[in-house]
Amino acid sequence: MIRVLHRWPGLLAAALLVVIALSGAALSLFPAAETLTVPEVEAGLPVADLAQRIQNTYPGVEQIRRAPSGRITAYWFDNGTPGSAVIDPATGIRAASADPNATERWLTNLHRSLFLGDTGRIVSAIGAGALLVLTLSGMFLVARRTGGWRRWFTPLQGPLAGRLHVEVARIAIAGLLLSSVTGLWMTAATFELLPEGGSAPAFPADVSGSTGVALKAIPALQQTAVTSFRELSFPYAGDATDVFTLKTDAGTGYIDQGTGQLLVWSGLSAYERVSETVYMLHTGRGASLLGLVLGVMALGVPVMGGTGLLVWANGRLGRPRLRGNVAAGKAETILLVGSEGGSTWGFAATLQSALKAAGQQVHVAPMSSFAPGRYANARRIAVLAATYGDGDAPASAAGFLDKLRALDKAPGAPLAVLGFGDRSFPAFCAFAKQVEEAARAKGWPFLMPMDTVDRQSPQDFARWGRSFGAAAGVDLELNHQPQMPAATSLTLLSRRDYGAEVQAPAAILRFAIPQASLWARLTGRGFQTFKPGDLMGIVPEGSTLPRFYSLASGTEDGFAEIAVRKHPGGLCSGQLMNLQPGGSVRSFIRRNPDFHPGRGKAPLLLIGAGTGIGPLAGFIRSNASRRPVHLFFGARHPDSDFLYAEELAEWSRDGRVGRVEMAFSRGQPPIYVQDALLKDAAEVSRLIAEGARIMVCGGRGMARGVSESLTAILAPSGQTPAMLKAEDRYVEDVY
Repeated sequence: MIRVLHRWPGLLAAALLVVIALSGAALSLFPAAETLTVPEVEAGLPVADLAQRIQNTYPGVEQIRRAPSGRITAYWFDNGTPGSAVIDPATGIRAASADPNATERWLTNLHRSLFLGDTGRIVSAIGAGALLVLTLSGMFLVARRTGGWRRWFTPLQGPLAGRLHVEVARIAIAGLLLSSVTGLWMTAATFELLPEGGSAPAFPADVSGSTGVALKAIPALQQTAVTSFRELSFPYAGDATDVFTLKTDAGTGYIDQGTGQLLVWSGLSAYERVSETVYMLHTGRGASLLGLVLGVMALGVPVMGGTGLLVWANGRLGRPRLRGNVAAGKAETILLVGSEGGSTWGFAATLQSALKAAGQQVHVAPMSSFAPGRYANARRIAVLAATYGDGDAPASAAGFLDKLRALDKAPGAPLAVLGFGDRSFPAFCAFAKQVEEAARAKGWPFLMPMDTVDRQSPQDFARWGRSFGAAAGVDLELNHQPQMPAATSLTLLSRRDYGAEVQAPAAILRFAIPQASLWARLTGRGFQTFKPGDLMGIVPEGSTLPRFYSLASGTEDGFAEIAVRKHPGGLCSGQLMNLQPGGSVRSFIRRNPDFHPGRGKAPLLLIGAGTGIGPLAGFIRSNASRRPVHLFFGARHPDSDFLYAEELAEWSRDGRVGRVEMAFSRGQPPIYVQDALLKDAAEVSRLIAEGARIMVCGGRGMARGVSESLTAILAPSGQTPAMLKAEDRYVEDVY
């Protein structure tokens, strides 16, 4: 819901907000420039002396004003001709023209009303309201992305456009929030939508009727410093009943022109003080430095507008074009799609096309738009759901579970749930399973049991399609062609081979990183940014399905490195093991944010076996802060497949890793990594008690054994691996 609140005001009001922001940023320069050019006022100069100096130069002076910047302007009549000038307070003579700056006036009209009068003011107010919604929703989205309010400035990963959008937002949000709120206040005040908060004092009834008091003989003017006064209006010439009007930072008063007595005084109300503060904050008048800061923050609006548009467009490009998508109220079949990277939309398009060919009316929509009240003619509802991270909802399924749980009753049309995922990950189709559980808890009837598609398998999808067609009474044959990922050619720089002696060939492969274009960096394509623990997808020759390998390096290392073991009959591993320096593969990056060490000083307990050492070695390599790191690593034999042996020795010497505990299954005596943990149970227990984050990488069997060992180690403390996982202190990358 927050994402929707953020997206649509931004898209619909983008051009308006850019105009308002740029004009506001330009206007912030004028108060600062004015402050720099204002003649200096001598300390303690009373208003009486200033007024006398001006009156000596311009006998017909009628009014003296002091702007928040300190600029003093006088207005007079000379033989019936009006005049005005900016005054030098030291002499009382003209220092500059008082005519308004034409550029500033033009920008002010553009900013406030778009040259459309009151209608334009209303449009600008709508823009300020949209900016307020964007700012508030953006605050929550930034906090969600960075992992909480306390991690507001944590480094970001992902495409440049998305990172730049958040980087600018988390700096500019405070200023934009202040500008939007004060802008709305000022508009409301202009249209008299706010309650009356103060007024000038009542005109005095006891005026003396005499004239001619000397300015320097008026106590109120002698006691008021120029630095605190705002305006002095002189009595109308020849009118003995008129008075001086003095306005200061504290209030407004009337002074008898014959006696110099202060007749009436009215202080500023709380409302007036608030209104003046709002005006100062929004315009920078009286706080030029703050105005400049807000102006710079306003420049973030066009940057965020452009990057936000790129992020939105990039997401839309991930969806195939759905032709003939009927309205929800007319469709017999409703297809709801939960996708993060866009591939699930491709399967939905194939299913829609097949159903249309069978004579069905089909409506396809994101899961986030779930609205059962609109599905008047639906005979069945199918949910095609991918999983993001460790069981989270993908982007287009945001809010689906909340909407489902909030229903008074389940939809009448029966449900089919199809999960998409990769069995090599622990959270395989976890979100789809959550959907199934929530639907059953709500009493939603099922058309067929939940099923899954592994690694975008066309065969799995075709099998499910036949079952779905049979349940729906439709002859259905799904021939899906997975969309090839946007891959980049990587050239192999070097390789180190291991494991031949134990008949388990493995290698560390290091690839050159190609230079990414600006467009690739903005849209997140190519190898512009990645971290150890992210995944390198490789598309083997003769296949459209990528295989994924955990990266042992980050962008700052200047290369992409993976550890590979040859699997019997493995298409991709076989091609990689045959690859020689100078050869190339087609590859791409997939983020894996749930398998990063995170920030902080808590110890890292790294546990791995075989080529699972890859990302763990990457974490150690990047440990420039010398965070406490303890590694438990299992291999077959120290002389054959001790991957990263030389680097670990060097990293141990320079403090990047504190302790390396090896377990060799063909050593003397043979020992496995889970046995090494039990052997050192006291130290492992101590590290966990100190808040250590446990990161496990390797085969499923090893990970299962590690979990069993940690269960035994944690038992005396009352903790379990499941409890640590719930605290995000136990993460796995297993295959």
